Amino acid sequence: RYKTIHKYVLQYKAEDIFQLYLNSFSEAIDPHTGYFSPKTSEDFRINMSLSLEGIGAQLTPENEFTRVSRVIPGGPAFKTGDLFDDDRIVGVAQGEEGEMIDVIGWRVDDVVQLIRGKKGTLVRLKILRAGDTPDMGTDEIKIVRDKVKLEEQAAQKEIININEKGVSFKLGVLKVPTFYSDFEARARGDKDFKSTTTDVKKLLLELRKENVDGVIVDLRNNGGGSLQEAIDLTGLFIKYGPVVQVRNSNGTVEVGEDVDPRIVYDGPIAVMVNRNSASASEIFSGAIQDYGRGIVIGERTYGKGTVQNLIDLNRFVPIKDEKLGQLKLTVAKYYRITGSSTQRMGVIPDFIFPTEIQSSEYGESAKPTALEWDKINSAKFYKYDDLTQIIPEMLTKHSSRLRRNPDFHSLMDEIEEYRERRAKKSFSLNLDERKDEKEKLEERRNKREELRRKRTELKVVNNKEVKTQETEIEDPYLEEGGRILADLIFLNIG
Repeated sequence: RYKTIHKYVLQYKAEDIFQLYLNSFSEAIDPHTGYFSPKTSEDFRINMSLSLEGIGAQLTPENEFTRVSRVIPGGPAFKTGDLFDDDRIVGVAQGEEGEMIDVIGWRVDDVVQLIRGKKGTLVRLKILRAGDTPDMGTDEIKIVRDKVKLEEQAAQKEIININEKGVSFKLGVLKVPTFYSDFEARARGDKDFKSTTTDVKKLLLELRKENVDGVIVDLRNNGGGSLQEAIDLTGLFIKYGPVVQVRNSNGTVEVGEDVDPRIVYDGPIAVMVNRNSASASEIFSGAIQDYGRGIVIGERTYGKGTVQNLIDLNRFVPIKDEKLGQLKLTVAKYYRITGSSTQRMGVIPDFIFPTEIQSSEYGESAKPTALEWDKINSAKFYKYDDLTQIIPEMLTKHSSRLRRNPDFHSLMDEIEEYRERRAKKSFSLNLDERKDEKEKLEERRNKREELRRKRTELKVVNNKEVKTQETEIEDPYLEEGGRILADLIFLNIG
């Protein structure tokens, strides 16, 4: 491990060290202000647009080699049929006549920079096939670069069926990994630019056609992204009105509003969050909660209530054919429509799930230089519903289910085990004692996994016997989230 770290450090470039130095300085003042090197800036653009121009292969380091960890379906490499998972790239050349550059021992990101290129251009790769030893022959393949869409990071849907006390509920689940938007395509006026809102709108229309009883918007592990996308996405579920308030550094307050009076989906909603849900995720979930439009389920969110802008350094030092990177600066704080900041506090769910994460250890509140929580005046808005009237009864049902749910008992055991390990301050250096501790730990985990497997098999058998359409849901949090939404539907109908 030390040799691997040493090798990685020796491959640092001046650009890497400059970025590390500036970010170490800026984080001592504000945790979200920093410098993006040209490479980091490009990676950020790719993550926001969910597209790049290249061959469509995910690469990873493996000893001295660059290994293909995954060929992206539908991409140029996939279409040629010449590149496969676990192949190793040992050389890269540009065009038909370009020199083949040996990339053994290179950093993966440097190899990636050689392989990426403009749509329609040719790249040649020298490949050591999976399983072949270095002394065996290599193959040379040709791939024409094209635009690659990273669809696995886009919003996706599925349908789950929940049977709660003899009543069957068909629920749509929207998994939203990030709030993305292709800013460049949007600026060009491209009507089909990629964004979270356009993708979710299509999925909602599909779910409406399938007559779902309710929708779960899953924002777990969604670290945020575009502020405008959070506003636009909220607009799919409300008629119109304020979604977020932004206070600038000069003290002026701007209100981000949904001005489109159309509602794409007006049925029951639950939003699932966890400690990794941050920024734009907190804007969306907070607005849904404040409007009484739906319920929020999960863990207290991250607590990032600040707004950042990217400033391209080439604007100030124009150098032809050379990129200088970008500055990411904290320029404002955002607030819920009630006036309360999410900074440090996060969004507190209506139904809180047990978690191993402590707010003092992880999240905005754990960062010593993070801005403090505060409050401004409320925006003018009208609630859709007052769900506080039925939440107490729903909480009683939820608590009752958790007491009877063996999957949650297993989760609580895991959480307790994690906390015990975190609290431990001394460790034996006796090898036999350490092995004994490890064996006992693995035995506990194996017992839990075996019990979980048996429960899953029993559920499948029972479902087949009663001929229900309910599919097995492997995620106990999602399953309970579905049951909570089913309670909301049932009580609102009642």
